[in-house]
Amino acid sequence: MSLIALGVTGGIGAYKAVEVARELQKRDHEVVAIMTRSARKFVGEVTFEAITRRRVVTDQYAPGANADIEHIALASNIALLLVSPATANVIGKFAHGIADDFLSSLYLATRAPVLMAPAMNTNMLEHDAVRRNMEMLSARGVRFVDPGAGYLACGWIGKGRLAEPGVIAAAADGLLRQKGTLLGRFVVVTAGPTYEDIDDVRYIGNRSSGKTGYAVAVEAARRGARVVLVSGPTRLDPPAGVEVIRVRRAAEMHNAVQGVAGDADVIVMAAAVADYAPAEGPYAGKIEKQDGSLELTLVRTPDILAELGARRGTAPRPVLIGFAAESGDPLARGHEKLRRKSVDMIVANDITRPDAGFDNESNAATLISADGEEVFPLGPKTELASRILDHAERLLESAVKRA
Repeated sequence: MSLIALGVTGGIGAYKAVEVARELQKRDHEVVAIMTRSARKFVGEVTFEAITRRRVVTDQYAPGANADIEHIALASNIALLLVSPATANVIGKFAHGIADDFLSSLYLATRAPVLMAPAMNTNMLEHDAVRRNMEMLSARGVRFVDPGAGYLACGWIGKGRLAEPGVIAAAADGLLRQKGTLLGRFVVVTAGPTYEDIDDVRYIGNRSSGKTGYAVAVEAARRGARVVLVSGPTRLDPPAGVEVIRVRRAAEMHNAVQGVAGDADVIVMAAAVADYAPAEGPYAGKIEKQDGSLELTLVRTPDILAELGARRGTAPRPVLIGFAAESGDPLARGHEKLRRKSVDMIVANDITRPDAGFDNESNAATLISADGEEVFPLGPKTELASRILDHAERLLESAVKRA
C-alpha cells in the first residue's frame, strides 16, 4: 500500500477525480487530496474527505499548517504525486518552477514520481506553449496519461477529454509497482503508418495497424522503462503509463523522434514510415477529377533510422532496432539494412504471409544482429515484443560495458 497525493485542479474533469481516488483505493493505495482554489469551484472538498477519510489540503497558509511545514512533510511521505485533471495552468507552473500554492510547492519539494493527466480544450492542448511545457516536464521524468478524444465540456469535439479514471489509476499503479529489468531506462518506440497528403481528401498510406509498436511500448513500460511512443494514425487506445506523441506525416515523425532521441537508451523503430511524399506538398483543396492521367512527383522522406545510426556514430547508446517488412524472403534485405543503417538489430518479416504482418494479431520474424539470426515462429505480437526487448536488454548491457 502506498500513499498517493492526488492534485485536483480547476477543470470540469475535477468531478472525475473523485472516481480516480476510488480506483486508487481499489488498488490498495491511500489517497490524500490536494485541491487548488479553482478546483473547489467545481467540486467540494467534503466529497474528497468522505472518500479518502483524510483532511483535504487546500491552503498552504492554513492556521497550524506551518507548524509542520506541511508541504515538506507530505513531500517526504508520498510515493507518487498524481495530478488529475492537469490544466494548462498547472502544467505551466510545474514546467517553470512557479510555487504559488500548495500543489505547485509540493511538486518542487517532492522527489516522488509525478504523473499528470491533462484535460483541456483541444486548441489549448495543441498550443505550442502547452506542448513545450509538457515536453519540458517529460524531459525531467514527469509521466503523462494521454487525454481522450470526444465531446468536450466546451461543446467542441476533439482531443482533450480527461482519460477514464480506471486508465489513470492503472497508470499510477503501474508506476508504483515498477520493478522491471528496464527500470530507470528511457525507451522510444515508433508505431503505425504515416500518411502523406496529396490534397485535402486523398493521401498515400499503408496498412500498418501499429499493433507491434504498441505491444513493444506496453512491454517496455511493464519492465519499468519510461516510454515515449511516437504514433502515426491508428485505431489503438493509448497504453497506460506511456507518453504518446501523435503524428501524421513522415516529417512529423522525424521531428518527434529527433526531439527525444538524445536521452534515449533504446529506440525501436517499428513504424511503417512512408518512403515517399508529394514533392510540392499537399494540394490546397481537392484535386478535381478530369480526363486523362494525373502526374504526381514524389520525393524521398527522411530515413529516420539511418539518421539515428549516423548521429550515434561509435557511441554505445542508444541501442537502435529497426524493421524490414519485405515481400518474400526478407533476410538478405534485413542484413543489408543492418549494415547500411549502422543499427544493432533488424526485425525482418515477410509481409506476403496471410497469417502474419499487417493488421494481424500474430507475426513471424527473424531477429538479425551482429551475433547472428534468431527465428521467431508465428506467434502473438505481444510475444514478439517481449523477444525484441529481451535482445534490447542484452544489447544495452553490452553497450554499458563498452561505455
